[in-house]
Amino acid sequence: MDHELRYLHANAIIEPLVDRFYAWMHTFTPVQASMNLAFLQVPLLESYLESPPAHVAACANPELRGGYFVNVPESRADEVKALVAAIRSERAAMLDFAESIAQAEQLLEENATGFDLTPLYAKLPPALSGLVELVYDTYNQPSLRFLEPLIYHSPAFIEARQSVQLSLETGIERPFILSTPRLPNPGVVDLPLPFRHQGIDALFGARLRPTTPAALREALEISDDETAAGLARLLAPEPPGRPERHIESGGRVRYFGHACLVLQSPEAAIITDPFISGDSTASGRYTYDDLPDHIDLALITHGHQDHIVLESLLQLRGRIGTVVVPRSSGGNLSDPSLALYLRRLGMDVTEVDTFDEVAFPGGEVVAAPFLGEHASLDIRAKSTYWIRLAGRSVFVGADSSGVDPALYRHVRSHLGTADMAFLGMECDGAPLTWLYQALLTRPVPKRMSDSRKLSGSDAAQAADIVTELGTREAYIYAMGEESWLGHVMATSYNESSYQLQQIDEFLSWAKAHGVTAEHLLDQREWRW
Repeated sequence: MDHELRYLHANAIIEPLVDRFYAWMHTFTPVQASMNLAFLQVPLLESYLESPPAHVAACANPELRGGYFVNVPESRADEVKALVAAIRSERAAMLDFAESIAQAEQLLEENATGFDLTPLYAKLPPALSGLVELVYDTYNQPSLRFLEPLIYHSPAFIEARQSVQLSLETGIERPFILSTPRLPNPGVVDLPLPFRHQGIDALFGARLRPTTPAALREALEISDDETAAGLARLLAPEPPGRPERHIESGGRVRYFGHACLVLQSPEAAIITDPFISGDSTASGRYTYDDLPDHIDLALITHGHQDHIVLESLLQLRGRIGTVVVPRSSGGNLSDPSLALYLRRLGMDVTEVDTFDEVAFPGGEVVAAPFLGEHASLDIRAKSTYWIRLAGRSVFVGADSSGVDPALYRHVRSHLGTADMAFLGMECDGAPLTWLYQALLTRPVPKRMSDSRKLSGSDAAQAADIVTELGTREAYIYAMGEESWLGHVMATSYNESSYQLQQIDEFLSWAKAHGVTAEHLLDQREWRW
């Protein structure tokens, strides 16, 4: 069977890992990864080792869903202990880099009083030497500016951290990605490969073109027969794709769940914030089987773990032409470069600023501003998009807030009226520390953190966006409501949830103002 032609099973998935934790941007980009490892992940594992039953019990409590608790049975605590020891030994350079950042920030706090910063360079920790610039803003507030491209070539970036797990999606919710490491398990293929490895493209290319187990074994550099046998179980004799994944005329938008849209004409295909269900046995949702064979552009709106989903991007890397990302501020601690990140993953990337245009066959994408949703941090790598395709204009608003409606008036004056608008209304999001606590070297009071949320528009703000854009169709994407993405979102809603009440309020407003509106979930299709 090693030389019989096979396709990758429709339900095959990949989990990209760094030191056994599910990888997302802040655990990959070297500055943020060092701080997450030192100030979040290692302390989290050590907390687990102090009381495994407490962590396991917390993971079983629905009220604590999305909390930082390790969902590993006590019987495997020795494996967690070994993981901590390995991290402390093999990632010492990253841990030192994180501690050096905390020391440098304290140095600035104590000594940067508005006078010349030059004398402080000699006092920087050695790990930061030549990798940061000391700066003031115009309010005389000091900060570190990280020379991010150089840091990818420093001891703080360790590609050996990376590995992948391959398996078949079972439909059972996986452990929460921000808190629980992925230990070896039966039926799971562990490969010590960097994410840029071309064997990954060969594997997921087998969804479109048949290959042989022997060829994939060679491409993935598998040396032992047991791992090769596990790989063979991911293969099937029949191609998984569905013929309706392409269109022959007009235009089409398909909603794949969360903030993921696929826009198509006969000439081109565009995907936004790729996040695809891997369970092709489930009904009522689009999966990898429904994606076109070639995707001209993948548009990333911002760097949160539910919008730049490495698990999906690695599976699609071989069929995406170019990934379009917003430009970062260039060295801000909370604003790593999406372009540097994705290029390190082996992707072709185009960076855009506001109103930059990117052409594709038969249409174009224009970058537009994105307000809020980042806990008031100075994060500039975020963009909405205006897509012109098959005679229509589609506004992809992602989680951008309508906190200042005048912004969208300016967008309309520059770009015209949108035929369709897609918006996020997670209007009571997680607090600042839920996602950014590892980057905060000074304690933040709970009241302050709770006031600064990762929130999109409420009903009034969404109505303002629609009014200012002049659109007559507005669609609110699901806010982590789809059952298949709980491992990433860990959200829980009921009919009394404020977010759902706000969506209902917006839908009532839309009906009263003659706007076609809908709260999306799982899948939807529009044709013209």
